[in-house]
Amino acid sequence: MSASRPAAVIVLAAGEGTRMKSRTSKILHELGGRTMVGHVLAAARELEPERLVVVVGHRREQVIEHLAEHAPDAVPVVQERQGGTGHAVRVALEQVGELRGTVVVTNGDHPLLRGETLAAMVRAHEEDGNAVTILTTEMPDATGYGRIVREDGGAVAAIVEHKDATAEQRAISEINVGMYAFDGALLAGALKRVTTDNAGGEEYLTDVVAILRGDGHRAGAYLSEDWVETQGVNDRVQLAQARRQLNDRVLEAHMRAGVTIVDPASTWIDVQVSAERDAVVHPNTQLHGATRLGEGAQVGPGCTLTDTVVGAEAVVVNAVCVGAEIGPEASVGPYAYLRPGTVLARKAKAGTYVEMKNAQVGEGSKVPHLTYVGDAEIGTGSNIGASSVFVNYDGVNKHRSVIGDHVKVGSDNMIVAPVSVGDGAYTAAGSVIVNDVPPGAMAVARGQQRNIEGWVERRRAGTPAAEAARRAREGRGGE
Repeated sequence: MSASRPAAVIVLAAGEGTRMKSRTSKILHELGGRTMVGHVLAAARELEPERLVVVVGHRREQVIEHLAEHAPDAVPVVQERQGGTGHAVRVALEQVGELRGTVVVTNGDHPLLRGETLAAMVRAHEEDGNAVTILTTEMPDATGYGRIVREDGGAVAAIVEHKDATAEQRAISEINVGMYAFDGALLAGALKRVTTDNAGGEEYLTDVVAILRGDGHRAGAYLSEDWVETQGVNDRVQLAQARRQLNDRVLEAHMRAGVTIVDPASTWIDVQVSAERDAVVHPNTQLHGATRLGEGAQVGPGCTLTDTVVGAEAVVVNAVCVGAEIGPEASVGPYAYLRPGTVLARKAKAGTYVEMKNAQVGEGSKVPHLTYVGDAEIGTGSNIGASSVFVNYDGVNKHRSVIGDHVKVGSDNMIVAPVSVGDGAYTAAGSVIVNDVPPGAMAVARGQQRNIEGWVERRRAGTPAAEAARRAREGRGGE
């Protein structure tokens, strides 16, 4: 039996998160290319809930703005004062209206939680006919956590906080994770009966479990075998730990799908990155955003790619690429920088110390070394000589240059946009090209060389250079 579509998933994300010591809301800190709440929402969407609700409070403006941009399907509900988990859920229900069916409650600071775990909890909830099902796990060290006390039949008898637990209860390793599946109609009624008669003066969601049991309803639990995914993040140390755990999960999935990760310890891959089989990721490489690696592509060592497509059998070494498209069998690097709008066609090359921006390089064309190509189009089979610059900015506006097919641009050229170099043309080394070059022409744009004989001996007398010049002159017979 598969889980039915929940009436809602409510994400609790109103806390202050003081231990992060940050100007940024705790749940907006990132790992694996998403914010913490982004990971939780991604897991929640796997349930296909009818409604996706996020309870916000502290730094709500940041969170609401983030949701509007990245999760417009999530409805923010403002908890004006942080009055406890029960209060947060009650505020959510009061604002979104009556919910009939299963209501899942989760937390915005649990970025490792899998959607399949939430789905399994919902499925157990519905199969067992529970009024509430608690997500639980077994901790290696359960100190500080609420213990799950079960009846003989497996139903939950109570959640006992660590400070209130007996020695026998503290020996229990199964703990309350703080996530639940509720019967929506029963939840609404029980929340109205939760009191603030406790040391914190808050409404606790755990009290709903006791209320429902007191009314004769069954409380169950779904045990997650992976305690790591159930852990929340409260400070930057835990964030770093979660980041490593998430990355390990991502790398394992890629390797099992046929991707070679040479050194997992030095490789970081965001959750939205995709890679086809036989792709190879070498050490000290980071793949971010929507980066995609084609079949047999090789990336690294020492690469950072963001939102970049790498074609099949392409090779990228020691490069930084952002928003670029690298065609099949193309090569990039070492020490290249491809900026947004760069497109390399099949077998094109952006070599050593080459920077490109908003440039299209045709099939088989090469920009081998020490060159800047900005706002340009290069045809097929062309070659750009070393130390050339596409001068695209006149101080006010950017302009575009076009290099045709099978063009040979000499070394140390300045291509001053807007200008075009026709198919099959050549330009001489050291030229400053400011006018269009017809197809098949040789463009020479440089001053006439003249040699001033004897200048060094006259003007730099007594220097090693002057002495070397003297010896060379005398060796030629005193010419």
